[in-house]
Amino acid sequence: MQFLKSLYLSPRFFYAMAVLAILFLISYWWQPLYGIVWLLVLGLAVVTFIEIIMLFSKAGLKGERILPEKFSNSDENEVLIQLQNTYSFNLEVVIIDEIPVQFQKRDFFRKTKIEGKNRVTYQYSLRPVDRGEYSFGRLNCYATSVIGLVRKRYTFNNEQMVKVYPSFIQMKQYDFLAIDNRLSHIGLKKIRRIGHTMEFEQIKEYVVGDDVRTVNWKSTAKNGQLMVNQFQDEKMQPIYSVIDTSRVMKMPFNGLKLVDYAINSSLAFSNIALKKNDKVGLIDFSNKLGNYLPAKAKKTYLNNVLETLYNVDTKFLDADYGILQSLVKRKITHRSLLLLYTNFEHISSLHRQLPYLQAIAKKHVLVVIFFENTELKSLSESEATTLPEIVDQTIAKQFEHDKRLMVRELQQRGIQTVLTPPEDLTVNTINKYLEIKARGLL
Repeated sequence: MQFLKSLYLSPRFFYAMAVLAILFLISYWWQPLYGIVWLLVLGLAVVTFIEIIMLFSKAGLKGERILPEKFSNSDENEVLIQLQNTYSFNLEVVIIDEIPVQFQKRDFFRKTKIEGKNRVTYQYSLRPVDRGEYSFGRLNCYATSVIGLVRKRYTFNNEQMVKVYPSFIQMKQYDFLAIDNRLSHIGLKKIRRIGHTMEFEQIKEYVVGDDVRTVNWKSTAKNGQLMVNQFQDEKMQPIYSVIDTSRVMKMPFNGLKLVDYAINSSLAFSNIALKKNDKVGLIDFSNKLGNYLPAKAKKTYLNNVLETLYNVDTKFLDADYGILQSLVKRKITHRSLLLLYTNFEHISSLHRQLPYLQAIAKKHVLVVIFFENTELKSLSESEATTLPEIVDQTIAKQFEHDKRLMVRELQQRGIQTVLTPPEDLTVNTINKYLEIKARGLL
């Protein structure tokens, strides 16, 4: 029974059968061909039997699907397939991998050739757009010899599971660029420092370019050369990523929900803040409170942030900003930087939450981060020729105007804002963080 389940006839076998059927039809009019065709049938049967013996005499193919420990959401993740041919002859292998149902791919079909007593590694990539557990099914490999009439099916790695986490690949990318001082390559800006709101670090010799206002005259007189005070950014400042997980964050963009952009940005930003020796914390909320992580400065704390973000998901109800304001008042007693990831599509929705936002901003530095609707922006910039197109464009421009009006209203009330396209969220968030640190607002 196992033999029959593993035995498959290849397209080449059916092509040969089709040719024989045509020859049998021709032999109806040309009798001498009839005997020759039966000899060909016998030859096909013998060759098929020989190939069956070649393939089924032993288990000649070994395979393995190698998955990373975890997948990074919204990034290309590599999957490796290693195949080893233990036969002495060459194999042609058809690979059909049962990819997790979340990818909605049912057309995975790859071919490769493996020389006798050799191995190959095949690689492909997957881009998940949802966090959670992804289950791979069987790795099906159909092996055939150079004859190519029958195939033997091998199955490997049944039911492998991998978890999809927030984009740690993006986090590492920003981390490496920060180490190499190449942040400007991805849009991060150097902000001019205003005043001396930084901590004293050391006294050093003056070099061209140092601020002459930092000259330490007492050390200059003592050493006989210009000495200046060197400062560094204030450390151990508490910074919280606050993520709105209500229905407004379910809006999709390039396959990802807005909440996933916020989660990926929070992870990358928290890593940068820890590198700068600040404390990082996390809050998520919707109609009720979700997770709360108090701000800490330990480098290992990033793992807690990652695990918490993995389980964050959107709800179907509106956010209750009163609950958020109450939590901030009770739990966050020191002046902190709060980065609120949310979305307002209409100015009336902002007006409902303004009293709570103002209450939070009285004691803390609050940055409201919300999203440009890039679909409406492209519509407003397109050329309208018909009456329906003009109406649609007018409505789109009104929505764009409302977004700019929201930014102005928040700024008038002393609330920092970031209005950004989803794909630029991380860069613009880190820029705002660097600006606030440089200006000494915290």
